[in-house]
Amino acid sequence: MKNMIKILVVALTTLSFSALGFAQAKPATPATPATPAAPATEKKTEMKSEKAKTHRITGEVTSLDAKAGTFAVKEKDKEIKLTADSKSAKSALEKVKVGDMVRVSYTEKDGKMIASSVKAEPKTTAAAKPEKATEKKADVTEKKPATK
Repeated sequence: MKNMIKILVVALTTLSFSALGFAQAKPATPATPATPAAPATEKKTEMKSEKAKTHRITGEVTSLDAKAGTFAVKEKDKEIKLTADSKSAKSALEKVKVGDMVRVSYTEKDGKMIASSVKAEPKTTAAAKPEKATEKKADVTEKKPATK
């Protein structure tokens, strides 16, 4: 009987110490609040990736839908389809027509190219000079017969 009491006391003592060990482990694991901190760091990482790099392209407008705010710009050998998101970009699209040269600043979001600004580029001076030169030559030839 004494042996049984000793075994029972040892078993109860072991269980009580192991229960204390479990009790200490629970406060030591405020990992549940720390786990939401991990998604917070993931959100910061996502925010960094959401801040997409702004790209710029200068090219010729190949298609345009000012009401929908969509257009396409061709630069050298590639064509980029864009969507205007800001009011200023949409109002600039209303002033542009197909064939005009534009400078566009855009970012890529969810696989779409979102234009933040659209500016019409002036015609190159080389292209403008031949038009003026031909006009002057036409004027000179018309004046010569009138003076003779």
